[in-house]
Amino acid sequence: MSTDTNNVDGYEHYYVPEQSAFPILASIGLFALIFGLATFFNELQAEATGAGRYIAIAGFAMLSATLFAWFRQTVVENMAGMNSVQLKRSYVWGMGWFIFSEVMFFAAFFGALYYVRNLAGPWLGGEGEKGQYMELAKMWVASGYEYAWPPMTTPDEAVNGAKALVQGAGEGNSMYPRDAHNGLALWLPMWNTILLLSSSVTVHIAHNGLKDGNRAKFQGWLFATVVLAIAFLYLQYMEYHEAYVDLGLTLESGIYGTTFFMLTGFHGFHVFLGMTMLLIMLLRSLKGHFSHDDCFGFEAASWYWHFVDVVWVCLFFFVYII
Repeated sequence: MSTDTNNVDGYEHYYVPEQSAFPILASIGLFALIFGLATFFNELQAEATGAGRYIAIAGFAMLSATLFAWFRQTVVENMAGMNSVQLKRSYVWGMGWFIFSEVMFFAAFFGALYYVRNLAGPWLGGEGEKGQYMELAKMWVASGYEYAWPPMTTPDEAVNGAKALVQGAGEGNSMYPRDAHNGLALWLPMWNTILLLSSSVTVHIAHNGLKDGNRAKFQGWLFATVVLAIAFLYLQYMEYHEAYVDLGLTLESGIYGTTFFMLTGFHGFHVFLGMTMLLIMLLRSLKGHFSHDDCFGFEAASWYWHFVDVVWVCLFFFVYII
């Protein structure tokens, strides 16, 4: 049973939850998911079939079910008035540290993009002090290799005469702003930027509606935010389809393909996660959850959504513009 305790001498009334198996169950599910995915990818590389995909599916199902039950219990406890001010403050700190960890996650990928684009790439092309003393770089340059971003060939392909990495590069495409043959009106990254920036506005208006006690305004603008998120994911799907089918830009297209899909793909996953969080908040509001002074679940989801929007602005600038 859960315990309510009220210490003497003016100490805060707080809630002590009962012991729970949710943490260990979530850990097991997450381990199975990661292990299954790693096994599945190795099986694809070896052109073999195995149990990797089934382990991953089972892990995902276990993790999802555990998180659903865990969050449900937390919501029920909060609705019952069991959460103290101290406990709610811990939720705020927890969400803050979670977002900070996500900032560091994307900082690592942005750092990799900077290193490859501004340091390692030029060195391989014989530029700079390090490039001048790299024997392999001298051989590649002598074979006609020239560094460019996005790279049309790898040094090895320049030596062996292989085809360009990006088949459509240089012919004008909607992936690269300098060569957008359809113009800005049909440039998908620009429209995705407009969608996400608009969604930041709509979620803020929804927040204001909740603070004002206007539940219809809150639900309407929150629904609009979810719709904008779905539209973003659809346009990103169209962009990926164009990259793979029309341009030949894949994960195997050298370092550019790797960094492009890692950055934009992981961001797309975070958009899906944020959209799911906001959708759950919308469904909860339809059941009468949240009030102007008790709405941290929605506030945490909105903080996360604003973070996702800021990351996209950085992606738009460093990946598509520069």
